[in-house]
Amino acid sequence: MGSLVKMKNITKKFPGVTALDNISFDIEPGEVHVLLGENGAGKSTLMKILSGVYRPTSGKITVNEKEYDYLTPKDSYENGISIIYQELSVINELSIMENIFVGKIPVKTIMGIRVIDYPTMRQKASEALLKVGLIRDMNVFVENISISEKQQLEIAKALVSNAEIIVMDEPTTSLTISETEHLFKIIKQLKSEGKGIVYISHKMKEIKEIGDRVTVLKDGTYVGTRKVDEVEIDELVTMMVGRTIHGTYHNKNISDFKNEPVILEVKNISKKDGKVKNVSFKTHKGEILGFAGLVGSGRTELMDTIFGSGPKSYGEVFLNGRKLDIKNPYNSIKYGLAMVTENRRETGFMDNFDIKQNISVISNLKKSKAGGTIGLLDDKGEVEKAQIQVKDLRVKCTSIHQNITELSGGNQQKVILGKWMGVGTEFIIFDEPTKGIDVGSKSEIYELMRRLAEDGKGVIVVSSELPELLSVCDTICVFKDGKIIDTFDIKNVTEEKIVSASTGESGKVKEVN
Repeated sequence: MGSLVKMKNITKKFPGVTALDNISFDIEPGEVHVLLGENGAGKSTLMKILSGVYRPTSGKITVNEKEYDYLTPKDSYENGISIIYQELSVINELSIMENIFVGKIPVKTIMGIRVIDYPTMRQKASEALLKVGLIRDMNVFVENISISEKQQLEIAKALVSNAEIIVMDEPTTSLTISETEHLFKIIKQLKSEGKGIVYISHKMKEIKEIGDRVTVLKDGTYVGTRKVDEVEIDELVTMMVGRTIHGTYHNKNISDFKNEPVILEVKNISKKDGKVKNVSFKTHKGEILGFAGLVGSGRTELMDTIFGSGPKSYGEVFLNGRKLDIKNPYNSIKYGLAMVTENRRETGFMDNFDIKQNISVISNLKKSKAGGTIGLLDDKGEVEKAQIQVKDLRVKCTSIHQNITELSGGNQQKVILGKWMGVGTEFIIFDEPTKGIDVGSKSEIYELMRRLAEDGKGVIVVSSELPELLSVCDTICVFKDGKIIDTFDIKNVTEEKIVSASTGESGKVKEVN
């Protein structure tokens, strides 16, 4: 049997930029073909051409032995191509069953009148949900199910559409370890049925676990295709970024941070809802403090409370020995606190602003009065600040006037970082800072974190990626049930110790000194 899809010599040009240059890519039945590359390498553009969102400038696409110059969304659907994007497309206000049949509701004719065929909907939905392991009442509204269940729902939608080719874009970004394992079981079942899976991920370990072949793109060009069992991760990283990536970013000069000045001290922070319970810790000069823990452990709620995004029932925050009166994020910004939030699309940037405006917003707020309602804009100053940050952070863009939504995820994250740089920031919280970001951009962000710490700034990193915490942090707190359950120095910590602490019974609560 031949390839399910062949994309040959695909080129896509946008005004002023070539996004794809003569790319060839194919998908075989019963395989997981990993598509790998840095943010901005062209992966999403190639898949949007496959789904009919974009038309290629040149090239050919062969699906089901029929050749096309381009596919329309209708062509893609009718040829059994389904794409599950990183930003899930479920509709929270509809039920599980209604989501499955959005745009393809089955109908039947009764006495000459076309009506919705609910029995067929229930039968097909039940079969698809059973196959993906989503055991839920089909009438439950999607807003009431978890992220992992929404991921399963997306796959069920593809199965009901009789998809033969399923593209999964960063499918495990918001999943726990056990949820990821369940997803992999579903993928293996789909492979056994002859489905072709395109798997886009920046988690290098996943490639070895789930992939059969891997194709690497760089700056819109084809680098190569390898069999997964015949290539090492280091080789793939070099293919992606063209340089060696450091493994660790620890502070090699300071061995005992307890003797260094305290930058941030948190005393007895609690929330009324119990998601944060009497938490105390200190962060010292030169130290990067990490927070590990399972999803739902309360790490993000703690950071939101410190930054003023969430109310506290009691507790105190001190910055360089000064007690802060934080009632909202505006207060935090004025004091010199910064926070890179977990969900960059919803709380990280303003999608109706260009790069320049997004970078300048914090500077304008810091100069403003009356809660940000009074102040003057400085267009010339904004341009200068934006140009400096774009250059220093190596943001890939056509100009500082480009809308931020047109950038890749990694470059969006760099713009978010840019808005906090050069505005007197004394302490910065990174919550899941490299979510959905390639290894090259991760390396640059890790280097920035270390540079900030060495410049005397306070740095906290919250991450579900244990290798990330182990590579960049000097001290790691394990958070569980709203409390710091254990604390490790980087010299005596392993992934196993962190997992054991985060999943075991609650022990003695430890304060970070």
